Amino acid sequence: MKIDEVGTRNAVARSVLENGPSTAVVIGERLSLTPAGVRRHLDLLIADGILEAREPHSALSRGRGRPSKVFVMTDEGREKFEHSYDDLAVAALKFISAHSGAHIVGEFAQSRADEIGRKAELALAGVKEGEKNQVLADFLTEQGYATNIQSRGLGEELCQHHCPIAHVAAEFPQLCEAETELFSKLLGTHVQRLATIAHGDGVCTTFIPGKSKKINSTNNKQLTSGKART
Repeated sequence: MKIDEVGTRNAVARSVLENGPSTAVVIGERLSLTPAGVRRHLDLLIADGILEAREPHSALSRGRGRPSKVFVMTDEGREKFEHSYDDLAVAALKFISAHSGAHIVGEFAQSRADEIGRKAELALAGVKEGEKNQVLADFLTEQGYATNIQSRGLGEELCQHHCPIAHVAAEFPQLCEAETELFSKLLGTHVQRLATIAHGDGVCTTFIPGKSKKINSTNNKQLTSGKART
């Protein structure tokens, strides 16, 4: 394989790593490659175990016709690509923080969370209140976070068993903070981050309290009026 072909192949893999699940058409548009060229590199990356093809999330594939498959990074692929990418990302953010101020890193973390949020809102659109936690977990799994839901006491725990940015987040906790705020916004309730892979825990764990039933307004007025109920 020629050197330029190796570079293009790596660019295709990095495009998926950095942007999450992507169709061949979208990858081609990002990298200015022909459909045939993209598919040839995708086939080689799949054969090498770097990428795998999956059916898209139903909420993200609305429209006529059969939805195009999306390509995602495998665990083996992440092992090969993430470490060098993480080192570059950490170095870049350190440079930005030193020359422009830590607040710029915070703005970057918020921008990243906003981008994830826009995709998540599509997946959560029209979902019933009691199903949102699971749908969010499924969405995060598609984004490479290997997430599930576990019942815990008066609520549930969102457990992310893989973090694509763990090494970067260890240096810049603003990334985790922005992600936690995003979960709260998407689910419409306060959530609490209990553990993170970035800080040495085995799993990123976020507690989502169960929503209590609303008290009847009439009863509430009677209970706070100082008068005994008959």
